[in-house]
Amino acid sequence: MFYPEELVEEIRQKNDIVDVISSYVKLQRKGGSYMGLCPFHNEKSPSFSVSAAKQMYHCFGCGVGGNVFTFLMEYENYSFVEALKHLAGRVGVTLPEAEISEEAKRQAGVKARLLEINKEAAKYYYFQLKSERGQAAMNYLTNRQLTEETIKKFGLGYSNQTGNDIYQYLKHLGYEDDILRESGLISFDEKHKVYDKFWNRVMYPIMDVNSRVIGFGGRVMGDGLPKYLNSPETKLFDKSRNLYGLNFARTSRKQNFLICEGYMDVIALHQAGFTNAVASLGTAFTGLQANLIKRYTGEVLLTYDSDEAGTKAALRAIPILKEAGLTVKVINMKPYKDPDEFIKALGAEEFQKRIDGARNSFLFEVEVMERDYDMNDPEQKTRFFNEIAKKMLQFTEEIERNIYIEAVSKKYDIGFDNLRKLVNSYGARLGTGENYKPKEYTERKGKNLPGKDLPAEGMRQSQRILLTWLIEDLRLFDKIKGIIAPADFTEDLYKQTAELLFEQFEKEGRVTPAKILNHFESKEEQKEAASLFSLELSSEMSTKEKEKALNETVQRIKKNSLEMQSKEAIAKNDIQTMQVIIKEQTDLQKLHISLTDG
Repeated sequence: MFYPEELVEEIRQKNDIVDVISSYVKLQRKGGSYMGLCPFHNEKSPSFSVSAAKQMYHCFGCGVGGNVFTFLMEYENYSFVEALKHLAGRVGVTLPEAEISEEAKRQAGVKARLLEINKEAAKYYYFQLKSERGQAAMNYLTNRQLTEETIKKFGLGYSNQTGNDIYQYLKHLGYEDDILRESGLISFDEKHKVYDKFWNRVMYPIMDVNSRVIGFGGRVMGDGLPKYLNSPETKLFDKSRNLYGLNFARTSRKQNFLICEGYMDVIALHQAGFTNAVASLGTAFTGLQANLIKRYTGEVLLTYDSDEAGTKAALRAIPILKEAGLTVKVINMKPYKDPDEFIKALGAEEFQKRIDGARNSFLFEVEVMERDYDMNDPEQKTRFFNEIAKKMLQFTEEIERNIYIEAVSKKYDIGFDNLRKLVNSYGARLGTGENYKPKEYTERKGKNLPGKDLPAEGMRQSQRILLTWLIEDLRLFDKIKGIIAPADFTEDLYKQTAELLFEQFEKEGRVTPAKILNHFESKEEQKEAASLFSLELSSEMSTKEKEKALNETVQRIKKNSLEMQSKEAIAKNDIQTMQVIIKEQTDLQKLHISLTDG
């Protein structure tokens, strides 16, 4: 971390989380917390809770959570340092110059210069588009019915036919060959000849979420190949971690994102008023891109081309998006190929109707499956229903599964009970007993395999419960002393969080969960650490019931810890340690923690 822990904590304390979040989300007091509609997913009933006491927020709908730094990192897509600087400025705290290594300074300097180069290149390409040399490119864009406002908004441009045009321009600005080589705009061959990466192309600047140019895409004028060309990977540009149009879509505050295949689809949709459109960057959709989208919305609508290639791309993207926890629907563009063609032909109003009627992704997958079978042939029809039944096993909740069974059975007139029996039959074959136990199975990588390790997940839940309980009732630190220690928490993040929590209580006699989150710089770690303090503990339990639950939780965690230590001791043939563990296991059976004494 660049800044002293004391300074970070001072800035956090001076920025009350309720005040900060209230400038983004309308909050209403409810008991000891404030509730509002979650800004990170679409919802009609408030599930977003902000605790003034804990100085943390948590959404019981989508699971996001953290302290005031995390919120800005999620909402504004800031890095930790950017969030820190913003909040410092908000309360008038002057930050010292960060002490960083020479290598870190050099890397930061390289990235800053690359951003400068990309910005200058984008300005130059835009200028060329407006010049006489860019007339053909401008004609192409106006023929695609793009307005002057749209061209300016997306910073579209043109790279001249000259082989080293942008190189000469950037050299004129004083940039050296070494840094230009890293920009991805220039190629150097073995004979030290220099070539522009892009020439005679309509240029599409690719921007990060903060609207900084990090790369380019180029569409060739004429019949040259490749038709579309993207910047290579650089210190700024990673195709798998960025999305075209995200800098605009993230501020649209619409309930979902429209995912397209290409630049022109995104631009056409934005021009038509659908400012929540994004596209992957010439590569197959990735899990990193899905997680990026999840920061801003909980639902996506696929607007991929209606041809075979577009259908295959949609089928590849659906499981990736679902794995990230996103709801997925598919828009039917027929009889047109893509959103650009559709809007030109029928207009924005008709496209909105297609959005409103978007198909559930599972039912879309079933429709695509149907194309591979002759439904007039009894044998092939039977095989089709068997494949559907296998596919149904991805729904681990019985209610959800039955809803899909009902929808499919009605569409294909197979009968609800018939299809349900077939689904349960396949489920039973995967299990150890005769009856299908849906929560124990999930579809992985296209195959029906055993799902999550339920005992391990149960142990993580027990550890989360104890951590939450500790911050709710400080008496427990003394009551579990000598029984549970941070080393008994098995997950790395849980253990690290427990160490910070125990240390904080020992030094200060109190705990501040929001302060603990300062130790985690990534949004993902902050979110996960925050979830450890955000479980809802029942307030209706009697003291006796709480006591029973506490003892069961502590015994479960300690027993698991001792079993892991035992395996390690056996592997090392450590007899002395084994004897200590056996004694602790015996003592554990007699353990009883009272909540009424002391």
